[in-house]
Amino acid sequence: MRSILFIIFIMATQIACHSQTTNNKQVMKNPYYSRTDTNILHVSNAEWKKILPPELYAVARENATERPFTGKYWDADTKGMYYCAVCGNPLFKSDAKFASSCGWPSFFEPVSNHSVIYKEDHTYGMDRIEVLCGRCNSHLGHIFDDGPPPTHKRFCMNSVSLDFEPE
Repeated sequence: MRSILFIIFIMATQIACHSQTTNNKQVMKNPYYSRTDTNILHVSNAEWKKILPPELYAVARENATERPFTGKYWDADTKGMYYCAVCGNPLFKSDAKFASSCGWPSFFEPVSNHSVIYKEDHTYGMDRIEVLCGRCNSHLGHIFDDGPPPTHKRFCMNSVSLDFEPE
């Protein structure tokens, strides 16, 4: 019985949106954040945990997912650029964003072939493709084959994993 409750707790933690507060923890300035540096980062999760706010750490480094329709960018339509909230890597142009009504920001293509990387994800009894930042290897979301032309892809991203700069 304990193991079943533990599994349910872990799944709820992974799926639920994490608190938007920092729980009074001191968050250090992120020395790895740059919108111009394209060097691949090799930073331990222990180091990221010291730097990132808890809600970003949970999604980006522990593969949690924010609840649908709760993220700040799921229905945003302002023109600009989306960056990795962990390291500043350019990820998506707003011109590639579309209204998918899934509850998360959706894009049909990344800004470049090196912006993101892909990894098989077989968690929760599903076969999916995880999308990671190409610079810091942080979890962004998943990609699906139900997007609009020209790619027919839907990059379903967590808002907390994204920074946005308007044009």
